[in-house]
This record gives sequence, C-alpha cells and structure tokens, in this order.
Amino acid sequence: MQTVTIKIRGMTCMGCVNSIKNVLKNLPGIAQLEVTLDPAQAVVQFDPASTNPNQLKEAIIDAGFDVVE
Repeated sequence: MQTVTIKIRGMTCMGCVNSIKNVLKNLPGIAQLEVTLDPAQAVVQFDPASTNPNQLKEAIIDAGFDVVE
C-alpha cells in the first residue's frame, strides 16, 4: 500500500468533502481515505497496482475541484 496527501482547492462545506469521498472511494485499489476541510486535503492509502496519484488527482479535478501542486 502507498499513501499520498493531495491538497485541494475549492471545497467550502461538508457536501464538498462528501463529494470527493464518493468519487475517490469508487476508484479501484482505495484502502483508506480521509478528506478534511481544514486543512483542505485528501489523505489516501491505495494499492499502486490498481491506481496512482495522478488518477486520484484527475478524479478530484473531474469532480469540479482544483488540486494544489
């Protein structure tokens, strides 16, 4: 398993947090997931054989949020 922290811009409420949780948990290989407003980030533990940080970031962007590099 691998863990990545992704900083997110554009979340304003718990609805945003839940939207990102729903998007990420439906990706293959997600083992653990924590999304918080303060700080605005997602901490994701995943199987690198199934997904990678770029796919996680793309899913967040596709959901309408920005990823801070």
